[in-house]
Amino acid sequence: MPLFDIIGLGGEKNAVVIDIGTAYTKCGFAKEAAPRHIIPSYITHTVNGTTNTEYVFENDKRNPDELYAVLRDFIHMIYFRYLLVNPRDRRVVICESVLCPTLFRETIAKVLFKHFEVPSVLFAPCHLVSLFTLGVPTGLVVDCGYNESLVLPIYEGISIIKAVTGIPLAAKSIHEYLEKQLMDRSLVQIEKGIKPLSSVMASLPEDILEDIKVRTCFVAPKFSGPKDEPRPASLVHQVDYPLDGGRILRIEGQIREQTYDILFDGDEEEKSIATALLDSLLMCPIDTRKTLAENIVVIGGTAMAPGFKHRLIQEIYILLQSPQYKDRLFIKTVKMHQTPVSSNCAAWLGGAIFGSLEILPDRSVTKEQYMQDKKIPDWMQCDIPVELQPASEELQRPTLSRRQTSGITSTLSSLSSKLSSHILGSSSNRLSSQLGRTSTPGSSPNKSIQENPAEEKKSD
Repeated sequence: MPLFDIIGLGGEKNAVVIDIGTAYTKCGFAKEAAPRHIIPSYITHTVNGTTNTEYVFENDKRNPDELYAVLRDFIHMIYFRYLLVNPRDRRVVICESVLCPTLFRETIAKVLFKHFEVPSVLFAPCHLVSLFTLGVPTGLVVDCGYNESLVLPIYEGISIIKAVTGIPLAAKSIHEYLEKQLMDRSLVQIEKGIKPLSSVMASLPEDILEDIKVRTCFVAPKFSGPKDEPRPASLVHQVDYPLDGGRILRIEGQIREQTYDILFDGDEEEKSIATALLDSLLMCPIDTRKTLAENIVVIGGTAMAPGFKHRLIQEIYILLQSPQYKDRLFIKTVKMHQTPVSSNCAAWLGGAIFGSLEILPDRSVTKEQYMQDKKIPDWMQCDIPVELQPASEELQRPTLSRRQTSGITSTLSSLSSKLSSHILGSSSNRLSSQLGRTSTPGSSPNKSIQENPAEEKKSD
């Protein structure tokens, strides 16, 4: 438990920071350097001996009531199994993507405010708070997650929404490609001998594919040979991966080396992570491109693969010399930041930094505001409503009666007469004082100032 809860000191307690991802969720407290727990983003229910798994993010559209029930059970598990704190005592910071569905935001706010009765909730964009960990206001943030890879440029703390680019190439695509390669080419050693994997298992579970990818695969440098020349045989050694039941899966070196190439070779439209990054730069203002190219920040669990950042820089430099970008992007230098934590926890750490600031209560949505408005504002909404008059409607002058106009006229005439008399009286007194000051003793008071003798000589 947090230290303040044990000691019992006064003051506001540290906020709860939650980063809900498609595959994994990070949870912890503000003012801490790392999340307390990293858990899968699903819940399991056992009914009559049957275990059902429900994921927080589903591809199909859920009923709002079903989504409410899933989020309620999932957040209940976070509070009372992992964090072990009272939800009513702490503010909440939710790290979200800019493409987060509105239904999900509204449902999670409804769960936190109505079911758990939290004091306030702040939805922080994960791309923006990731820059807090580096202390820079400008950066081109590349988020390589589970379902998609998203690129969002941020200039001086402002997200350039029109330059957002995303491609459906991420961890899910890697798992599908890896499973296909293993089923077609890998062998399994069993008690009776060696057989193809497809004859022993129909498919591989998602958690096994994730473990094989993390433990055995890596990102190799780009093959620099001609396009028509076949790629040489891999020099990477094969490895044995243990399966259930004493079975041993043999993974070839070529599979280990070329699994991540799907992220950089592109999809059917020839879109890859490198092209998405450069396309995002092209949609930014021309005077911001150089600064953004020198401040690239890569986050997400997929970016933790060995050799990922080196391959991304290599692909960018090759594309900058291609005809597609050579005459449009005049960028010579590309630099990449190194986050102080692992790439999958960068967004959470940024939320923890923002949750420790004194400005958190002003930026958060309180429980009273939510109960009054029943909605969560986003970046598209304005807090101050502006009412504009139609252009065809003309401004009408106020009409005054004859008595009002006569009264105003008499008042103005009296004020003008008093003002003129005051000005004339003060000017005459000032003139007489000046004349008295310039006159010499023994001379008449009507005599004016004598002319300069030098001027008299010039006139003669």
